[in-house]
Amino acid sequence: MGAARLLPTAFCGLLLPLMIAGRGLLHASKNDQPQLTKDYCINYNSLKTLPSTLSGTSSTNLIVLTHKLLCNHSEVLTEQIKDKAVAIKRGTCTFLEKADIAESHGAKILLIVSETELVSPDVNVSIQVALIRNVDILDMQKTLGNNINVTLYSPPLPTFDYSLVVIFLIAVLSVALGSYWSGMLELENLKASASSGSLESQGKKEECVLTPPLTVVFVIMSAVMLILMYFFYKWLVYFFIAVFCLSSAMSLFSCLAVLIRKIPFGQCRVTFRNASFEVRLIFLAGICMATSIVWGVFRNEDRWAWILQDILGASFCIHLLKIIKLPHFKSCVILLSLLLVYDVFFVFITPYITKSGQSIMVEVAAGPPGVKEKSDGNLLEASAERSAPHEKLPVLIKVPRLQFFSIPTCDVQFSILGLGDIVVPGLLVAYCHRFDVQTSSSSVYFISNVIAYALGMVITFVALALMKMPQPALLYLAPCTLIAAALVALCRKEMKKFWNGSTYQVMDLTANEENAPTAREQPRRQ
Repeated sequence: MGAARLLPTAFCGLLLPLMIAGRGLLHASKNDQPQLTKDYCINYNSLKTLPSTLSGTSSTNLIVLTHKLLCNHSEVLTEQIKDKAVAIKRGTCTFLEKADIAESHGAKILLIVSETELVSPDVNVSIQVALIRNVDILDMQKTLGNNINVTLYSPPLPTFDYSLVVIFLIAVLSVALGSYWSGMLELENLKASASSGSLESQGKKEECVLTPPLTVVFVIMSAVMLILMYFFYKWLVYFFIAVFCLSSAMSLFSCLAVLIRKIPFGQCRVTFRNASFEVRLIFLAGICMATSIVWGVFRNEDRWAWILQDILGASFCIHLLKIIKLPHFKSCVILLSLLLVYDVFFVFITPYITKSGQSIMVEVAAGPPGVKEKSDGNLLEASAERSAPHEKLPVLIKVPRLQFFSIPTCDVQFSILGLGDIVVPGLLVAYCHRFDVQTSSSSVYFISNVIAYALGMVITFVALALMKMPQPALLYLAPCTLIAAALVALCRKEMKKFWNGSTYQVMDLTANEENAPTAREQPRRQ
């Protein structure tokens, strides 16, 4: 399997930020019977904070106008919604346009009623904006009647979310296994080169070497792909789902086949058109493809599909670390530095550029904010049929939050980490292990960089907890891994070799061998 088949998904996976989606609650009570209450899940405007408890909060009278879209001022009268919470239908125009109209008419709260998935309506307005399901509005009216008061609040989450431990383990193990595999293949290549007297070996056919020019092209293509996803999400998302299904199935097969081949049983073979195949590998290929297909069909089943996605995603990362190689530390510095700038720009800078005030990276990671409506960010007109904003890009590790609101109507909430935040630092760790193999340095570079990567993940989690917003993980992972690798090289006084690459000694040895016969033959010619 060539690296070119995996690169489209790799482009898209660079880089989705580690983030936890916010969720709040709407507390509804009957006006003439305040003891009769019920809570409902909402996605609120995270640019504005909500109280953490109901104590000391005041309720707002709700007016339900779900037959209106609130896309122009003539749809409502000021006296109709002033100082009230207004519930209107989702669709046609952007969240920002709806919020501006509601704010101009004096509304306190805007509830956008959705029949599809809830997203975060992050718009820069002074009133509170939230999305709520249409079924919840109907249940509210059925349970509490039409004279309802509402209050929005966001109960505090646990100080520590145990889903981050699972993400940490998946990320660190993927980096360690993929980098270790890359080093072992380098060792096999060296042994093959020594026995054949040639630097070429069978194992190098699958390699994709990222030289500095290719590294720059790779980063540019990643940025272009992210922008295309931002503007044409509802079409491209299906392309990347298909690519992910194919490439992850191939990666899972590649990872498991290594283990299967070490089992000394069941090695019977079948012959087809002068080609011989192991039966157990044929069955393994069927299992891997079936796993990918099952995920593809049930990818929106939040209760269990994330397990298959994480297995496929981790396999994809491990296999990518095996076949993509950085030839020297110089390429590592260029790649991680450029992607660090790329990551920070698309997470922290683009909110000042987009109309919605949301970063391009987060919108692509979470999916565009609407069905049958314009997207706040890309202003694309949606058609009347169901489009793809409910679809999510699969190029991430996702783990459900293990502690959340105990409200039956709430969706499963996930902590997510982009595959790029595993692969990109992992390429440096893989290079370190290959250099260890080349210099017989007892895996000191490899072990120190795995520890540095783990430390960078911990720092990312701390920043996430302190800042309460999506974090570009490379902002912490890149410096940790680069500094650790450089310090080890400096302490061992090997910076020149480390900078020039893992092939430094091999190239030097080859040059000496080529020159030696010439020197011996020269006296004969004389």
